[in-house]
Amino acid sequence: MRQRLGTGIGWRPEIADAVEAMPGIDWVEVVAENVCPGHLPESLLRLRDRGVTVVPHGVSLGLGGADRPDPGRLDALAERAAALRAPLVTEHIAFVRAGGPLTASPRLEAGHLLPVPRTRDALDVLCENVRVAQDALPVPLALENIAALLSWPDDELTEGQFLYELADRTGVRLLIDVANLHTNHVNRGEDPAEALSGLPLEAIAYVHVAGGFERDGVWHDSHAHPVPRPVLDILADLASRTSPPGVLLERDENFPAPSELRTELDAVREALDKGAARRSAARPAAPPTPAPAPSPDSVPPTPAPAPDSVPPAAGAARQRLALAQTALLSALVAGTPAPEGFDRVRVGVQARALAAKRADVVAKVAPELPALLGARYRPAFLAYAQAHPMTGGYRQDALEFAEDLLTAGRPEDARARRELRAWWRERSGPRPRSRRPAVRLARATRRALLRR
Repeated sequence: MRQRLGTGIGWRPEIADAVEAMPGIDWVEVVAENVCPGHLPESLLRLRDRGVTVVPHGVSLGLGGADRPDPGRLDALAERAAALRAPLVTEHIAFVRAGGPLTASPRLEAGHLLPVPRTRDALDVLCENVRVAQDALPVPLALENIAALLSWPDDELTEGQFLYELADRTGVRLLIDVANLHTNHVNRGEDPAEALSGLPLEAIAYVHVAGGFERDGVWHDSHAHPVPRPVLDILADLASRTSPPGVLLERDENFPAPSELRTELDAVREALDKGAARRSAARPAAPPTPAPAPSPDSVPPTPAPAPDSVPPAAGAARQRLALAQTALLSALVAGTPAPEGFDRVRVGVQARALAAKRADVVAKVAPELPALLGARYRPAFLAYAQAHPMTGGYRQDALEFAEDLLTAGRPEDARARRELRAWWRERSGPRPRSRRPAVRLARATRRALLRR
């Protein structure tokens, strides 16, 4: 039985006070990686203790990737579910990293949710990964459809077919983001109504609503703008088909005044009411007259139930998926050519979006860097990102960016360079290599290679 959640909003530190004071909030969602189970924010504790449901929403598990789920990440998600007394946890149908042993290549991190190909290989791997996650988590798991700027060239299933078969094979619940359906409509030409018609509505755990913006014919799912009318229309369409157990407004940046958030929530409720009215009007006034029962002789034998488990995804399927995802991610973050069949323009748009997001997130996790570098921060980081794909988390990325600057004798201002070095040493320990030994090492390596 699905739990009724009601109307909620994404909890973020920047709007914590506003969320606590906002009337009509039944539940909140928190980014799982942004909270520590032993040191939960006081605002979340107050909400939890007064009966507001809190759901952890993960962003780094990468269940759509070729590798099996990382046990440490699963343990961390389980700990947050227990600490928040959550009735379920949620993640995404996406891959966030690629490379490694399956491809005998360096591990690459996207720092972003990327779409999986809608192929049988990808579905088999995803289903197996979901079962591993379900076994490790203390509460039910729901997975979200993601927004995408680009399409895989070899898709075999539609969005609805892919989600339906995933839910059917694993029993996983679905978190349907109607803003992402709108994004995929603009960017990939996919019909939101067709996607909704293919969904197993009974599997929906709750719904996301968010805003974005369009630039040069591409929709960016920013979570930093008001919810547009087309997204509300998709929500109303969904509500005309089923009563969602919960609906949540997401906002991650550019936070408006509390009154504007309340206005957006009112618009969400209005769309739900509109859809419910259409659903009620479409309901037949009386049940149809049942057909006469067939005679026992005419009833075909009931087929044997399908086995509860499906054979694990073959290693060959994982390797094929790994190679495909690594080639795409390498094109996005390491400047290699776009894989065959991909729209090169869209790959370029996605690559620039990833680099911009990377710069923004590093600025948030290490605010000292833009403070020290000022207007030089962004162009310096983007230049660094072109030559240095992310291989770890954002905090490691910040340290490696600072080390790269110091190794090159930057910033030029001596005082800023001293402050940056002190910041780096406090977090990293040893002094970064000087430029001259690094140059000597590179030259010696080149000479050795030329002698072979």
